[in-house]
Amino acid sequence: MPRPPRLRPAGGIFHVTARGNRRQAIFLDDIDRERFLALLATVIARCEWSCHAYCLMDNHVHLLLETPNENLSEGMQQLLGQYAQGFNRRHGFDGHLFQGRFDSRLVASNWHLLELARYIVLNPVRARMRATAGEWAWSSYRAAAGTTPAPKFLTLDWLLAQFGRDRAAARAAYTRFVMEAPIRAAP
Repeated sequence: MPRPPRLRPAGGIFHVTARGNRRQAIFLDDIDRERFLALLATVIARCEWSCHAYCLMDNHVHLLLETPNENLSEGMQQLLGQYAQGFNRRHGFDGHLFQGRFDSRLVASNWHLLELARYIVLNPVRARMRATAGEWAWSSYRAAAGTTPAPKFLTLDWLLAQFGRDRAAARAAYTRFVMEAPIRAAP
Protein backbone atom coordinates (compact mmCIF):
# COMPACT_ATOMS: atom_id res chain seq x y z
CA MET A 1 0.00 0.00 0.00
CA PRO A 2 1.50 3.39 -0.96
CA ARG A 3 2.35 5.92 1.71
CA PRO A 4 -0.15 8.74 2.16
CA PRO A 5 0.93 12.13 0.83
CA ARG A 6 2.37 14.58 3.31
CA LEU A 7 0.13 17.41 4.38
CA ARG A 8 2.25 20.53 3.91
CA PRO A 9 0.32 23.79 3.92
CA ALA A 10 1.24 26.64 1.62
CA GLY A 11 2.97 29.44 3.48
CA GLY A 12 4.62 27.11 5.96
CA ILE A 13 8.14 27.21 7.32
CA PHE A 14 9.78 23.80 7.68
CA HIS A 15 12.87 22.28 9.23
CA VAL A 16 13.86 19.76 6.57
CA THR A 17 16.46 17.02 7.01
CA ALA A 18 17.73 14.32 4.70
CA ARG A 19 20.16 11.64 5.86
CA GLY A 20 22.45 9.30 3.95
CA ASN A 21 21.34 5.69 3.56
CA ARG A 22 22.66 3.68 6.51
CA ARG A 23 24.04 7.04 7.73
CA GLN A 24 26.69 6.92 5.01
CA ALA A 25 28.34 10.08 3.70
CA ILE A 26 26.37 12.05 1.12
CA PHE A 27 29.24 14.48 0.53
CA LEU A 28 32.69 13.09 -0.20
CA ASP A 29 34.35 16.40 -0.99
CA ASP A 30 33.78 20.12 -1.50
CA ILE A 31 32.76 19.57 -5.14
CA ASP A 32 29.80 17.50 -3.89
CA ARG A 33 28.85 20.25 -1.43
CA GLU A 34 29.11 22.98 -4.08
CA ARG A 35 26.99 20.93 -6.45
CA PHE A 36 24.33 20.39 -3.78
CA LEU A 37 24.19 24.13 -3.04
CA ALA A 38 23.91 24.93 -6.76
CA LEU A 39 21.00 22.48 -7.10
CA LEU A 40 19.43 23.92 -3.95
CA ALA A 41 19.63 27.42 -5.44
CA THR A 42 17.92 26.20 -8.63
CA VAL A 43 15.12 24.45 -6.72
CA ILE A 44 14.59 27.43 -4.41
CA ALA A 45 14.21 29.74 -7.41
CA ARG A 46 11.94 27.33 -9.29
CA CYS A 47 9.71 26.63 -6.28
CA GLU A 48 9.76 30.25 -5.01
CA TRP A 49 10.99 29.19 -1.57
CA SER A 50 12.96 31.17 0.97
CA CYS A 51 15.89 29.53 2.76
CA HIS A 52 16.52 31.01 6.23
CA ALA A 53 19.33 28.64 7.29
CA TYR A 54 21.17 25.54 6.12
CA CYS A 55 23.97 23.20 7.12
CA LEU A 56 25.61 20.47 5.08
CA MET A 57 27.07 17.79 7.33
CA ASP A 58 28.97 14.77 6.02
CA ASN A 59 26.01 12.39 6.15
CA HIS A 60 22.96 14.66 6.34
CA VAL A 61 21.60 18.12 5.56
CA HIS A 62 19.49 20.61 7.47
CA LEU A 63 17.38 23.21 5.67
CA LEU A 64 15.08 25.88 7.11
CA LEU A 65 12.68 26.54 4.24
CA GLU A 66 9.66 28.78 3.78
CA THR A 67 7.26 27.57 1.10
CA PRO A 68 4.61 30.03 -0.16
CA ASN A 69 3.16 27.24 -2.34
CA GLU A 70 2.30 23.62 -1.55
CA ASN A 71 5.38 22.26 -3.27
CA LEU A 72 7.79 21.13 -0.56
CA SER A 73 7.62 17.45 -1.55
CA GLU A 74 8.00 18.14 -5.26
CA GLY A 75 10.96 20.46 -4.72
CA MET A 76 12.73 18.14 -2.30
CA GLN A 77 12.20 15.20 -4.65
CA GLN A 78 13.85 17.22 -7.43
CA LEU A 79 16.74 18.34 -5.22
CA LEU A 80 17.53 15.00 -3.64
CA GLY A 81 16.87 12.95 -6.78
CA GLN A 82 19.05 15.07 -9.04
CA TYR A 83 21.79 15.28 -6.43
CA ALA A 84 21.79 11.49 -5.85
CA GLN A 85 21.94 10.75 -9.59
CA GLY A 86 24.87 13.12 -10.08
CA PHE A 87 26.64 11.85 -6.95
CA ASN A 88 26.35 8.23 -8.11
CA ARG A 89 27.52 9.10 -11.62
CA ARG A 90 30.47 11.15 -10.37
CA HIS A 91 31.67 8.54 -7.87
CA GLY A 92 30.78 5.38 -9.82
CA PHE A 93 28.14 4.25 -7.31
CA ASP A 94 24.62 2.96 -7.75
CA GLY A 95 21.63 2.49 -5.50
CA HIS A 96 20.05 4.70 -2.90
CA LEU A 97 22.02 7.62 -1.49
CA PHE A 98 19.37 8.90 0.92
CA GLN A 99 17.68 6.99 3.72
CA GLY A 100 14.00 6.97 2.84
CA ARG A 101 12.05 10.17 2.41
CA PHE A 102 13.25 13.48 3.75
CA ASP A 103 11.89 14.58 7.13
CA SER A 104 10.08 17.88 7.55
CA ARG A 105 8.70 19.54 10.65
CA LEU A 106 6.44 22.58 10.60
CA VAL A 107 7.91 25.53 12.51
CA ALA A 108 5.39 26.58 15.14
CA SER A 109 6.48 30.12 16.10
CA ASN A 110 9.07 32.86 15.64
CA TRP A 111 10.86 31.63 18.77
CA HIS A 112 10.98 28.11 17.29
CA LEU A 113 12.33 29.53 14.02
CA LEU A 114 15.12 31.39 15.84
CA GLU A 115 16.08 28.34 17.87
CA LEU A 116 16.14 26.18 14.75
CA ALA A 117 18.31 28.71 12.91
CA ARG A 118 20.79 28.46 15.78
CA TYR A 119 20.51 24.68 16.15
CA ILE A 120 21.15 24.12 12.44
CA VAL A 121 24.39 26.13 12.26
CA LEU A 122 25.68 24.56 15.48
CA ASN A 123 25.49 20.99 14.13
CA PRO A 124 29.24 20.79 13.33
CA VAL A 125 30.03 21.94 16.88
CA ARG A 126 27.68 19.40 18.46
CA ALA A 127 29.22 16.69 16.27
CA ARG A 128 32.69 17.78 17.47
CA MET A 129 33.77 18.50 13.90
CA ARG A 130 34.57 22.15 14.69
CA ALA A 131 35.01 24.21 17.84
CA THR A 132 32.79 27.08 16.62
CA ALA A 133 30.06 27.53 14.02
CA GLY A 134 32.27 30.03 12.18
CA GLU A 135 34.86 27.34 11.45
CA TRP A 136 32.41 25.33 9.30
CA ALA A 137 32.22 26.62 5.72
CA TRP A 138 29.12 24.62 4.76
CA SER A 139 26.38 26.40 6.69
CA SER A 140 24.58 29.72 6.60
CA TYR A 141 26.34 30.94 9.77
CA ARG A 142 29.21 32.86 8.14
CA ALA A 143 26.86 34.67 5.77
CA ALA A 144 24.51 35.64 8.61
CA ALA A 145 27.47 36.77 10.72
CA GLY A 146 28.74 38.84 7.79
CA THR A 147 32.13 37.18 7.40
CA THR A 148 31.41 35.80 3.91
CA PRO A 149 29.03 36.87 1.15
CA ALA A 150 25.60 35.25 1.33
CA PRO A 151 24.64 32.85 -1.44
CA LYS A 152 21.85 34.32 -3.57
CA PHE A 153 19.39 31.69 -2.37
CA LEU A 154 19.84 32.56 1.34
CA THR A 155 17.29 34.93 2.86
CA LEU A 156 18.78 36.75 5.85
CA ASP A 157 16.39 39.69 6.26
CA TRP A 158 13.93 38.01 8.65
CA LEU A 159 16.64 36.39 10.77
CA LEU A 160 18.76 39.51 11.19
CA ALA A 161 15.70 41.71 11.77
CA GLN A 162 15.08 39.69 14.94
CA PHE A 163 18.30 41.19 16.33
CA GLY A 164 17.83 44.84 15.37
CA ARG A 165 17.39 47.33 12.55
CA ASP A 166 21.05 48.23 12.12
CA ARG A 167 22.59 45.44 10.02
CA ALA A 168 26.02 45.50 11.71
CA ALA A 169 24.52 45.50 15.21
CA ALA A 170 22.09 42.73 14.20
CA ARG A 171 24.95 40.58 12.92
CA ALA A 172 26.87 41.08 16.18
CA ALA A 173 23.78 40.19 18.24
CA TYR A 174 23.15 37.11 16.06
CA THR A 175 26.75 35.99 16.57
CA ARG A 176 26.35 36.33 20.36
CA PHE A 177 23.03 34.44 20.20
CA VAL A 178 24.70 31.51 18.45
CA MET A 179 27.80 31.54 20.67
CA GLU A 180 25.74 31.63 23.87
CA ALA A 181 23.83 28.44 23.05
CA PRO A 182 24.33 25.57 25.45
CA ILE A 183 26.18 22.87 23.51
CA ARG A 184 25.49 19.22 24.11
CA ALA A 185 27.60 16.99 21.94
CA ALA A 186 25.86 14.58 19.61
CA PRO A 187 25.91 10.97 20.83
